[in-house]
Amino acid sequence: MQDWNERTYLLLGQQATQRLAAAHVMVVGVGGVGAYAAEMVARAGVGRMTIVDGDTVSPSNINRQLPALHSTVGIDKVEVMRRRMADINPEARIDALKEFVTPDTVGSLLASNPDFVIDAIDSIAPKVALIEHCLRRGINIVSSMGAGGRIDPTAVRYADIAQTRNDGLARVVRTRLRKDGFKSGLTVVWSEELPREASLTLTDELQNKRSSYGTVSYLPCIFGCMLAAHVINKLRESF
Repeated sequence: MQDWNERTYLLLGQQATQRLAAAHVMVVGVGGVGAYAAEMVARAGVGRMTIVDGDTVSPSNINRQLPALHSTVGIDKVEVMRRRMADINPEARIDALKEFVTPDTVGSLLASNPDFVIDAIDSIAPKVALIEHCLRRGINIVSSMGAGGRIDPTAVRYADIAQTRNDGLARVVRTRLRKDGFKSGLTVVWSEELPREASLTLTDELQNKRSSYGTVSYLPCIFGCMLAAHVINKLRESF
């Protein structure tokens, strides 16, 4: 069988491809943003991945989430993604953890010392706890800010969290990080576009999350791909 990763090898070269194969990436949250990030990292040939999410697929996920199909409703998101990524790279080690991250569990979650963490958590308290643990311990992390309520793909950017604007999630995260002594040093994917307030609704879908914006199919995917691109490019240059 032809090497499935041949095109990556042709573009990035032997050394970078080997670096990716030796790396361990953790993706926390595999919903609309995180699942795309996880799959793009897997398709780049990363040799070990840990995916974390406590949720199951629901019908409202189908408009935008990679693991969400009518045939997967009710199945754990991490299990759907584990199967997909194992089918992409059968040689990879994939640890699928079904759990909702809390501030109390972040420390044990990071005990495996991943080379890079992708934060795609929607809820504030666990998100901030994960970010702060990584920053304190020197673990590389890139974080997603709000993708909901937006439709303009050209407004999506990379920035340090200190430079973000027009994003309520980023504002709250930034404020809490500053309170704990972290004014900068966190790379995020965010959008300059103001969210469409008319699309805001109350929700009981997620633990620790009481409201959510409407979403369109392609925007969370773009966030996820940009998170993955950041990680892949940093990993291929490192070690």
